[in-house]
Amino acid sequence: MENKEFVFIITHSYDDPAKAAAAFQLATNMLAFDAKIDFFLLNEGAFIAKKGFVESVSWQKGFSPLKDLVKTVTEDFGCKLYVCASCADSYGMKKDDMIDAAEIKPGSYLGELLMSRQNVTF
Repeated sequence: MENKEFVFIITHSYDDPAKAAAAFQLATNMLAFDAKIDFFLLNEGAFIAKKGFVESVSWQKGFSPLKDLVKTVTEDFGCKLYVCASCADSYGMKKDDMIDAAEIKPGSYLGELLMSRQNVTF
């Protein structure tokens, strides 16, 4: 496969933790095959970057625990979690509220990523 660069667009968290976990599980599997992956968190997906959120997810069904998956992609594989600036603002989230691997970016940054990468949306 030529292009092994992806942006995962995650739009769910507390509203559908299994869908969020599925995204991170797939990404973990792809990272094991040397894919380059960044994450762009939109809407409720923004909460994944909030300190303490993934540790609080205990109602998830299927897949590995979300807290373990996020830790794997950020700490073991060095992936970034980009949080939609408008979403962060809407939810009152600031950089200090987020995990170290998270960074607030405008929607135009997602557009830039999409110009050069394949995307996967959950």
